[in-house]
Amino acid sequence: MNYRHAFHAGNFADVMKHALLVRILAYLQRKETPLRVIDTHAGIGLYDLAGDEAGRTGEWIDGIGRLDEAFSPEAEDILAPYRKVVADVRARHGETAYPGSPAIVREMLRRQDRGVFVELHPADNKVLTETFNEVANLKVMHLDGWTALHALVPPKEKRGLVLIDPPYEKPNELERLGTEILAVLRKWPTGVYAGWYPIKDQGPVDAVAERLHRESPRPGLRLELLVDDPRDPTRLNGSGLLVINPPWSLREEAEILLPVLAERLSRGSYGGYRCEAFGPAA
Repeated sequence: MNYRHAFHAGNFADVMKHALLVRILAYLQRKETPLRVIDTHAGIGLYDLAGDEAGRTGEWIDGIGRLDEAFSPEAEDILAPYRKVVADVRARHGETAYPGSPAIVREMLRRQDRGVFVELHPADNKVLTETFNEVANLKVMHLDGWTALHALVPPKEKRGLVLIDPPYEKPNELERLGTEILAVLRKWPTGVYAGWYPIKDQGPVDAVAERLHRESPRPGLRLELLVDDPRDPTRLNGSGLLVINPPWSLREEAEILLPVLAERLSRGSYGGYRCEAFGPAA
């Protein structure tokens, strides 16, 4: 599939991915020690939902567009930092702005933290550079994301997050996600790794998750949001995150957040979620 970020900004997959990203970052920042955030497939980082690309698909309408009405107080407590980031970005860039992962990282990083955003697409990298490269604790790189993953890990900081969010334009990129995570884990076993993936056919996802369960030396979570019946592999039915070394609170938070998102963002009568541990002691 082609998952170039600009066409899908603010859709159901973004809402799920970014809400969980914010929870991971908030947890890591409970300690004062510096952390490093590496975004291997960053896109342009900031999107206009009224722009040509997002307007052409309109996917945000059934994503962030459905979040105006509040959830339960328990779910709203978990969503609050994500809502704040979106509000802060819109206060600065306009009411139709939507933050991609680089903009979320920029909003949340403290002075002692560092972020690296990697994007190979020339036009997207140019926009990303213009938007973020002058921020003192951020760096934009024009490089293949998989190459950058190995070049940038391990960072000098002992703590941090690697977000791996490829466009899935090439065959076997989902299988590669599992392979590359296992490889970099050997270099930086204490880092948090979050690998995003689309869900069309559950079979390949199950295979990667089972491999990580067998081979990962560190604990993990498989988190998924389904907005349509996954038995039809011809369409995008959901999305997921494979999180290695997840914050201890993330599973409990996901078990509160994902069901309400599944109900609110479902395309019809079907909405589902998954929250499963894998790896050692799972």
